[in-house]
Amino acid sequence: MLTRDILSYNSRLASLVRLGESFSAWVLFVDLHRSRTDLDPYTFTPILNVCPTLPHLPKLGEQVHSLMIKTGSDLGTVSKTALVNMYSKYRLLCCSEKAFEELESKDVVSWNVMISSFLSHGLAKDAIRVFERMRQDYTGWNEFTLCSVLKACTLLRAFPQGKQVHSMVVVMGRDLVVLGTALIDFYSNVGQIDKAMKVYSILCRSSDGVMRNSMIAGCVKNQRYKEAFEIMSSMRPNVVALTTALAACSENSDLWIGKQIHCIATRLGFVSDTQLCNAVLDMYGKSGKIASSKSVFDLIPWKDVVSWTAMIDAYRVHGCGLQAFALFNEMVESRDRVCPNSVTLLAVLSACGHSGLLEQGRACFEFARDKYKLEVYPEHYACFIDSLGRAGHMEDVWLVFLEMVKEKNCRLSAKVWAALLNACRLNGDISRGEYATKGLLELEPSNPGNYVLACNFYAAIGRWDLVEEMRIEMRKRRMNKKAGSSWVTCFSSRKT
Repeated sequence: MLTRDILSYNSRLASLVRLGESFSAWVLFVDLHRSRTDLDPYTFTPILNVCPTLPHLPKLGEQVHSLMIKTGSDLGTVSKTALVNMYSKYRLLCCSEKAFEELESKDVVSWNVMISSFLSHGLAKDAIRVFERMRQDYTGWNEFTLCSVLKACTLLRAFPQGKQVHSMVVVMGRDLVVLGTALIDFYSNVGQIDKAMKVYSILCRSSDGVMRNSMIAGCVKNQRYKEAFEIMSSMRPNVVALTTALAACSENSDLWIGKQIHCIATRLGFVSDTQLCNAVLDMYGKSGKIASSKSVFDLIPWKDVVSWTAMIDAYRVHGCGLQAFALFNEMVESRDRVCPNSVTLLAVLSACGHSGLLEQGRACFEFARDKYKLEVYPEHYACFIDSLGRAGHMEDVWLVFLEMVKEKNCRLSAKVWAALLNACRLNGDISRGEYATKGLLELEPSNPGNYVLACNFYAAIGRWDLVEEMRIEMRKRRMNKKAGSSWVTCFSSRKT
């Protein structure tokens, strides 16, 4: 192997990674490590992208990082950026942040990867914070940066900030065609559908299928059905367009339009497409038609992990915990050999927890972790803790919490603290409840829902003085809990 220089092997590694040949790339890297001493940062960079895709080797990324430190290949911008990306995919965001802060010279790619890492974890505010730092510390950014910031504004429903980004795009002469889809998504999600349609009308001559699909989904989401069908009529509806429209129907629980789109898909012969069938299944499940969901599920010719997960989640939504647990068992025993993923585990844990099936949920938790070596994330622990708390197993709650703290070298999420606090409230555990209250409010001091949880806990233990303190603090911070609402759809007209 020494007869070829390291550059040719680096090129071969990169090619294998681009082709999705993760295991072959790993085998080649292991051979190189055993036979050569001249590995450089460009040898490690593609392998860092491979590590999170090999779930049967969970500690692989940390081992490669250790080898990089040993060989001195972890110091450059390219290497550190790859480490930021790798730890983000492992959901070890604290390690991603540490690698990012160790970067002496941050380029636009480094900043973009850090922003995307926060977005992939649903931390839109942190993504905006990184962008603000980028504006102060680094003079340039590209279309990818602005797309990510628009996604963050979409998650936060931050209309003023998103409008500012739109202004930056126009003033700086950035490519609107590239950013058009992100702008349409943003305006559609913040309820400004007219502005989304204005962006689309400006770019319609140069729009591609992705932009049209986004505009169709936005119209459906905002109940502008006439415009949605007009765009569909101007093109031959494709699987992606119908799938995105169905996803919008699922979000709105819009059965009437969802049925029509299902009919269009049937007429065009798209019902053999697994991705579209998954969207139809999910739409019926979220619209209260569990029998229709099951019928669609049974007719899917090639069920993937999304199909199984969507059906399990439909059972969860309808409170059918036993059926969800039975389907999970059927999935892992099926001849298709479809492996559950972290979303599947979360769906079945939630289904069992809300149906009082503690032992079944425990069995799924341990089975997925031990047999399939699934990475268990904070949301899984939060769900399991909630199930244990509802069943009155407070000592088990504390053991699971301590296990998470020990195993997860990362900050605890608000969902975990909230689940722990709720378990303490249900079981009258005062000392641990006060500990959970402190942890929750320190992590998310501006979330009014957390103060409501704390008030409920203090009320349950009879500490009305602390309840009043919480309410005074909420008034001081001008916090208002969002009011709940219900709606019913009659002849395509929604009443709230």
